[in-house]
Amino acid sequence: MAGKVYLVGAGPGDARLITLKGLDCLEKGDVIVYDRLANPSLLRRTKPGAEKIYVGKRTDRHTMKQEHINQLLVDLALEGKTVVRLKGGDPTIFGRVGEEAELLRQHGIPYEIVPGITAAISVPAYAGIPVTHRDMASSVSIITGRETPDKLDQSIDWEKVTNATGTLVFMMGVANIGHISRQLIHYGRPPETPVALIRWGTRAEQETLVGTLADIEQKVREADFKPPAVTVVGEVVAQREQLMWAESLPLFGKRILVTRSRSQASELVRGIEELGGEPYEFPVIDIVMPEGEELAGTDEALHQLEQYDWVFFTSVNGVEYFFSHLERLGEDVRGLHKARIAAVGPATQAALRQRGIAAEGLPGKFQAEGLMEAYGSELKPGQHVLLPRGDLARAWLPAALREKGLTVTEAVMYRTVPAGETDDELLKLLEKGRIHAVTFTSSSTVTNLLAALGGMGVADPVAALQGVDIACIGPVTAKTAEDAGLRVSILAEEATIDSLIQALCDWKTRTASAK
Repeated sequence: MAGKVYLVGAGPGDARLITLKGLDCLEKGDVIVYDRLANPSLLRRTKPGAEKIYVGKRTDRHTMKQEHINQLLVDLALEGKTVVRLKGGDPTIFGRVGEEAELLRQHGIPYEIVPGITAAISVPAYAGIPVTHRDMASSVSIITGRETPDKLDQSIDWEKVTNATGTLVFMMGVANIGHISRQLIHYGRPPETPVALIRWGTRAEQETLVGTLADIEQKVREADFKPPAVTVVGEVVAQREQLMWAESLPLFGKRILVTRSRSQASELVRGIEELGGEPYEFPVIDIVMPEGEELAGTDEALHQLEQYDWVFFTSVNGVEYFFSHLERLGEDVRGLHKARIAAVGPATQAALRQRGIAAEGLPGKFQAEGLMEAYGSELKPGQHVLLPRGDLARAWLPAALREKGLTVTEAVMYRTVPAGETDDELLKLLEKGRIHAVTFTSSSTVTNLLAALGGMGVADPVAALQGVDIACIGPVTAKTAEDAGLRVSILAEEATIDSLIQALCDWKTRTASAK
């Protein structure tokens, strides 16, 4: 029985601009056949084991010819697979979806066309240019600019097109900008008509070049402005000066590698996105349950909650897994009725508050040393302390507590293990200098990223990161990075995600002012 093919528009580049239906298709596809203009991070939204086939198209080279792509979709579907053909922008706007759908229909293969947000309107919008405006343009034309000048003249009736609508949007027309400008002037557009070219719109590389029909060719040549780009012709271009918004965001133009586990990364990813940056997720760690003797030790520790005088939570993960273990064991948190409960950092404190526990917070620095500073005088010999923590937690705190004569029970709530993922796209971005910063939120993310790069064939992982700014959430993580040979240039004032994001914004401001 034949499978089904979804012809999906991926949007203009920003991964968040894919539709909900498009994302749903991605998550159920057995095979993803994708283009160069589809954001590679979307491929992380596929189900485990999904096959990914790159058929990318460039202005000067096609990895696979269109007729071969058409046949590939047929062959995969005839194998009974659910196929997602992921195309940049909208598949019906110069996406050749008609050719693909036609061959599928000829073979009796069911398919759906899932519209996407076309770059023709979204890329100008990200540059602050609305393609229509009540006072300037009540209509818009979308025109291919990709063909050779001879073919353009054959396919475009310049006399009719030039003044047919207030705004003209040319797709993929950088190489032909001179010919397009001359034809528009020849058929009646004033030479002073504003023109904007937006390259890699909605992505970290977004770049906008503004001129007029008379001078835009020279400006493109002087700036060495390369495709892919959208060209907007018309008075609406003047709106950019007032409506430019994306380029004003604090992290605009920065692609930031996020190395946290996928379950933890959402807050950092969301913060980067909201401030105009482009997060690139490459989780180098997974958080999992302990096993064997470690799990037995955790169970023993949690079966005797009544004996503890203190419980020190040092991470959000410690809180989450602590309650997971209590539920698994059928234990009741009220067993800690005599214990004082303290949390390292506001995020840990907030996680406990969500569980109905108003833990004591630390007024000073958000790391283990702060516990000793805050409660040192109240910690008495003979008291019993429970430390719910991860397997890689530092030995400093239990050692300091034991030195003061306290009995310490270390209960491993979770294990931190390498994620084991590979990502060829990340290697390409690093090689081309398109990763601008890397965020590390723990020492394990440092060591595991370097190990992951080595596992992907990078001979010298430290050297591969030399041109990238290193951002660390705290001094312990920073020391691990520096000991590994990395140069830390961004350090959060407090060991929190909010502080790390603020440090990234400060870094962007510094680097911008230095240019």
